[in-house]
Amino acid sequence: MTRTDRSFRPGGAPEASHGPGGAPPGHTPRHDVPGPVTPPATSHVRAGIRGGLGEILLDRPEALNALTPAMVAAITEVLTRWAQDDTVDTVVVRSTSPRAFCAGGDVRLMREEVRADRLDGTMAFFAAEYALNELIASYPKPYVALLDGVAMGGGLGLSVHGSHRVVTEHSALAMPETAIGFFPDVGASHFLPRLAPGWGRYLGLTGARVAAGGALRSGLATHHVPRKHLDDLVDALARDGIGALDAAHTPPAPPDHADEDAETALLAVFTGTPLAELESALSLLPGEGPAAALAALRAASPASLVTTDRLLRLGAGASLRDCLARELATARNAVVAPDFDEGVRCALVERGTRPRWTDAGIRHATARTGGR
Repeated sequence: MTRTDRSFRPGGAPEASHGPGGAPPGHTPRHDVPGPVTPPATSHVRAGIRGGLGEILLDRPEALNALTPAMVAAITEVLTRWAQDDTVDTVVVRSTSPRAFCAGGDVRLMREEVRADRLDGTMAFFAAEYALNELIASYPKPYVALLDGVAMGGGLGLSVHGSHRVVTEHSALAMPETAIGFFPDVGASHFLPRLAPGWGRYLGLTGARVAAGGALRSGLATHHVPRKHLDDLVDALARDGIGALDAAHTPPAPPDHADEDAETALLAVFTGTPLAELESALSLLPGEGPAAALAALRAASPASLVTTDRLLRLGAGASLRDCLARELATARNAVVAPDFDEGVRCALVERGTRPRWTDAGIRHATARTGGR
């Protein structure tokens, strides 16, 4: 089938950044978006078609592409249309900013909505976002997410459910919700238990960030491509189709034996240790990894840890649809709970303030909630 190249260069320079998470010297990411802009400009999403490639650009760099209702609606509309478009063979989703693919949902906005007694709007956003997660998981064409920079929370929901997840040397992936009194959602109760042993519970409870190597070893990512080659990869996908991705894959350096042994020991703790005993088990392990995990557990909302552990157990044997339905019901309770308001306040409103959680610890939270 013959395809035309309907390219244009949108106005506005991409955000420049150097150092960790920024563009390396001498490299300026190219953000040509082929085809006409399909979503409204106010959605912070741009999209177009080049060759057989449908490309979606997240363009809210000032907020690290934190998802808004308009962004979710725009992405859903484009993907739904492209699923039926015979000229689109492959879809790629990427960011205009080198700092972040997507930092998740706009939880500050959610907190404001809840405080203003507009819970229905918040729940409508969750429902739309979760429906998008399910659409991506069942997408009939290769779906490639370029996870360059930070990808957290809703950013993983926008990527991990897809068929191909590409990381770079600047990637940082995480599900940090327990630190703000929430829980890993966007289908995390489905995809985290299906990672390599120990990884899902470790990531879900501690909110730890993983770089490219950990993302590949855990199963969060499928391919690694250096940042400087991402534009070439997109060109190749438009020209040659999804087979170009395997050709572009460059495995990162493996961890040394000491780091590998430490990782194995850490993941073993998260594989079978009951939640109430995790802190004790981690305190017996040497090294920075267990110490960081222990500190994260102690800093997180105890109620969020109990909720997360329960959802991961239930999700291990459930369908994605059932997991998303359970998460939606859980989210309704979580966003009106004191810990969510307190967690977002300390993390994003009054940065650096130590949150005062409802529960004194995991055992207290378990007793109060009955493990719910």
